[in-house]
Amino acid sequence: MTRIPARGHGHDGSLQRFTTGCSFGVAVVKEPDQARTGRCRQAQKRQSHQSLRAQTKHIVFSLAAHPSALPQIVNDKRWCGSGRLDTPCQGGVLYRFSPSLSLSARGAATAGKGPNVSRSTHLIRPFRGLRVRPELAADITAPPYDVMNSEEARQMAAGKPDSFLHVSRPEIDVPGARPGDPATYAAARAAFERLIREGKLIRDEQPRLYLYRLTRNGRAQLGIVAEVLVQAYLDGRVRRHEFTRPDKEDDRTRHVEAINANSGPVFLIYRDRSALHGLLHDWVDAHAPDVDFVADDGVRHELWVIDDSDVIREVVDEIEAGGALYIADGHHRCAAAARVCQTRRNQGANSADAPWEAFLGVAFPDSELEILDYNRVVRDLNGLDESEFLERIRESFAVEPADEPVHPSNHGEFGMYLGGKWYRLRYLGKIPTDPVGHLDVSILATELLDPVLGIKDARRDERINFVGGIRGLSELERLVDSGEYAVAFAMRPTDIDELLAVADAGEVMPPKSTWFEPKLRDGMVIQQLED
Repeated sequence: MTRIPARGHGHDGSLQRFTTGCSFGVAVVKEPDQARTGRCRQAQKRQSHQSLRAQTKHIVFSLAAHPSALPQIVNDKRWCGSGRLDTPCQGGVLYRFSPSLSLSARGAATAGKGPNVSRSTHLIRPFRGLRVRPELAADITAPPYDVMNSEEARQMAAGKPDSFLHVSRPEIDVPGARPGDPATYAAARAAFERLIREGKLIRDEQPRLYLYRLTRNGRAQLGIVAEVLVQAYLDGRVRRHEFTRPDKEDDRTRHVEAINANSGPVFLIYRDRSALHGLLHDWVDAHAPDVDFVADDGVRHELWVIDDSDVIREVVDEIEAGGALYIADGHHRCAAAARVCQTRRNQGANSADAPWEAFLGVAFPDSELEILDYNRVVRDLNGLDESEFLERIRESFAVEPADEPVHPSNHGEFGMYLGGKWYRLRYLGKIPTDPVGHLDVSILATELLDPVLGIKDARRDERINFVGGIRGLSELERLVDSGEYAVAFAMRPTDIDELLAVADAGEVMPPKSTWFEPKLRDGMVIQQLED
């Protein structure tokens, strides 16, 4: 058993793989130790190595939820167990692992029932896409399920019986539905099957790749629609930058199982390569789009089918040569796909070529993407009046009144709307050099939100909310002027390079750090989990 120094705590730990249901994880244990949580006890009951007799105390993120082969765990973050990142671990302190441990994500991910099979090392592969009929695309396709609440989805789908929102947000058709209600997933399946039965969604006979171009305000981005291998995600070659929430993972997993398909694509990034750029744009220039329409928000959506096997092979090889893909949006979809895959592996459905060994992704080059600001609003001033609040801020920031809304453009600079007035804030301290601490969202959190406003966990604190930059700074003014919120902060958009640096380091960004526009449409191309 591998020994790990328990840094700063004066005792040793042990590394041991274990399985809990369909998720795989890593436990750090102390020998002996009487303190353990109920979840840890369940994990120990399933251990395959009888030599592990100690009580499990410290749990490191499961590979299904944190797929990097060597998770970078922040000291003193108290999380517990098997993909449940939001569950506190009583008395536990997580350790930061070093690369010398050589933990095999592949070994853990391929364990379970059924024979071991050779998992593909590719990042992407072609598939038989289920596509919307071109003439119906504007009526059927819909914005992503997670950019609206249930009431907004209900209003958007009103009078549109074929809207894909009846599949992606099925609670709109189930009066009184509560989160997790089985009736909602049954409604999703019924709506999905009807669209197929009526010939409004048609599946390609042979595996293809697809190109999806979105154009907004004259700016275009061209993405590759493909199956992305779950094993690449588990191995850390599909890199993440956010934590996931168990309730959202559960919802997406149930939805995928209900319709037996991945209907919402994961928005991915790859580092641009000139050869791949030329290959894709040559195809677009030589072929008319198979789907072409402008949505209600003015975004143009175009789809091409790549049916040339030589071109498909070149695209797959070029993506592979890039070494990694990065999740821009869709962390919960990825985690759900990994859970579905592992469940089916454990049930003996152990084929590396099976559709459930992959998820639906659209990968865009970093050079064509735009990240908008993701702003913050806070409900109160933590017991301070405005003058006291401004005085506290001046301990770490230069505060300058502004005559107009402040769109920050420099690192360490923020806009603030308070009491009907705009201010420009400039951070006075030394900006950290590590990938996460360097972010403006981190500086605001550690130097203002926490010490001044008492917001220590923006993921859970109900006093803070987040406003996508697509809504503009006027939305910040409206929220504060209404009295619902006391103060708003306008953020400089996170750079693509900053996001990639965090993901490459195996780190995680603060919540709501990036807002990508335009959004992919659900229902354009769907990945069914059956041959």
